[in-house]
Amino acid sequence: MTGDELDPLIHVPTRLKIVATLAALPDGDSLSFTRLQDMLGLTPGNLIIQLRKLEEAGYLSSEKTRTGSAQRTTVALTGQGRAALGAYTQALRNLLGGLGGDARADSDHGGSRAAAAEVPGIQGDGVAAVNAGKRPGAGRPRSRHHPPLPAG
Repeated sequence: MTGDELDPLIHVPTRLKIVATLAALPDGDSLSFTRLQDMLGLTPGNLIIQLRKLEEAGYLSSEKTRTGSAQRTTVALTGQGRAALGAYTQALRNLLGGLGGDARADSDHGGSRAAAAEVPGIQGDGVAAVNAGKRPGAGRPRSRHHPPLPAG
């Protein structure tokens, strides 16, 4: 993998959330499995699968301790995991680097609406709502497969 490639292991949204959450801790600190699960809103099974993949890559370590009949699992980001996240964020900055000043200038002159018109599934009113600090699609009925979103 070159320096400009996004690490596919970290790029998966759930694993990115895990790594970013653990990276917010001071070096050497850890979180309990249940605390991490609660913070991220993941099911135990999903969290276990994602943690296992990150641990196999050497990005995090886990420790199981037993107190009587209770078992506690803690997870921490390793030095390799911190380095991988640093390389990932730098690759993302490099990828998005060309958007720096141009994106702000375009959005000031309606460029975000024009750009959104080119992206499938994004409608102009959604961009306007985001620019106005509102949730896109607020007030519109959703399909029968999705319940209405709560007012925000």
